Amino acid sequence: MSGVLVVTEQREGAWNKLSMEAIAAGQQLAAMLGVPCSAAVIGNGLAPLTGELAGQHLATVFALDHPLLTEYTADGYAIALEQAIRQSGASYIVFPHTYQVRDFAPALATRFGQGLIPDVIGINEGPVFVRQLLQGKLNAGYRKASPATPETPCFLSVQAGSFRAEPVEVGRASVVPLAIALEPAQIRNKPGVRFRESDQTVDLAAAPLIVSVGRGIQEEENIAFVQKLADALGAQLAASRPICDNGWLPMERQVGSSGQTVSPKLYLAVGISGAIQHLVGMKGAKTVIAINKDEKAPIFEIADYGVVGDLFEIVPALTEAIAAAKA
Repeated sequence: MSGVLVVTEQREGAWNKLSMEAIAAGQQLAAMLGVPCSAAVIGNGLAPLTGELAGQHLATVFALDHPLLTEYTADGYAIALEQAIRQSGASYIVFPHTYQVRDFAPALATRFGQGLIPDVIGINEGPVFVRQLLQGKLNAGYRKASPATPETPCFLSVQAGSFRAEPVEVGRASVVPLAIALEPAQIRNKPGVRFRESDQTVDLAAAPLIVSVGRGIQEEENIAFVQKLADALGAQLAASRPICDNGWLPMERQVGSSGQTVSPKLYLAVGISGAIQHLVGMKGAKTVIAINKDEKAPIFEIADYGVVGDLFEIVPALTEAIAAAKA
């Protein structure tokens, strides 16, 4: 067993924050197995990023630096990472579960005759990789049928919010540039518009503060005063599925099993009962505050702080108090 390799993700020199969560997961897996944990950075002009990763508790930081990797393409990344994995000799390959990873990682795994275990939320001895099924109602354990080796590595991606970036250990890693053989003719696809990049879309996964509204709001026009609370906090406004299904907020603001998965520092749930489909999307929140008039609402079972009462009285009062505190 030769180690764990975490494949990080960056865009134009800025990290996708899920990369740090993937490193935390990789470090946990490596410690469990008693093997070293390394990381790979892919792109062009990577010196600042590799230097930053060198301050983490990693055995090696592999730099996959090539002009043809400046823009993401599934072909370019699969070809380059296949070479990197073979050169690293890693037996476990860990990815952040991003839209980009969903695009290329399955194809990369098939180059080794392997599958991908996606959306891992926990790692148990074995190792056994835990995933959720039936919209979070069941947890299932997965393990590689045959031993993971450098020739037949195990590929997995980790769900946002499941492994907190805070436990990432610091240290000093060596940076190793890898020679990547890549020709323009090998790249059959061309970069297109990135998912969720238009001015009208919102990436809730990157939001540190979220105010989310549910059916307790009753009518579309009532969303306006919840928006005022979000504005006072400097938070993003999100919603449960019924709100988006009704067209009261755009689908891009939906949190849950069929929406976005978020892991903010604060998740303020306003009028959300706490259906399992919604909890799946916000379980990575560091602190959850719930406001609901039903003291038996499931949301209170996972909330750090709960307020039982009429949201039409509580939300305006809270907004006013926050505004006064900032004045």
